[in-house]
Amino acid sequence: MARILFIYSTVDGHTLEICQRLQSIAEQAGHSPTLHELTPASMPDLSGYDRIVIGASIRYGKHRPEVTDLINQNLAILEAQPSAFFSVNVVARKPDKRDPDTNPYVRKFLSRISWKPAIVAIFAGKIDYPAYGFFDRTMIRFIMWMTKGPTDPKTTIDFTDWNDVKRFGERIASQDL
Repeated sequence: MARILFIYSTVDGHTLEICQRLQSIAEQAGHSPTLHELTPASMPDLSGYDRIVIGASIRYGKHRPEVTDLINQNLAILEAQPSAFFSVNVVARKPDKRDPDTNPYVRKFLSRISWKPAIVAIFAGKIDYPAYGFFDRTMIRFIMWMTKGPTDPKTTIDFTDWNDVKRFGERIASQDL
């Protein structure tokens, strides 16, 4: 039984949903998973875990700064333990943008940090126009219009391939890091 820490940075809660699914997979495999939301005021203690998974969403082309801060402050622990990273972004709704080598946000992020996670996954996110405030709804609709995505302000679309999430979770649970 491994102690697995799932750290997530989320804007609208979808990265938490993915972490909860990963937590369930780890529990079913007999592990002891812990979820921790990463906020500027809440940096977790990474010591005492057998595996560490960091999940972060993208908003307007960037992961939140506390993700980079966490990695920089805990680089030695992350390098010493089996660890993984996943990004949640709507650009990954396109099949050719679901790989670390083809997703521009993840490529840029990984090039700016020293940590080299054992595995990296990219999951398409979710658009929930009714839940957004005016500014976010307008900006995201504009971005979707430019990239030929959905723009109906009454629409909620989950682009996540939950089978990919399951495979990622099974890999973490099987110690294949």
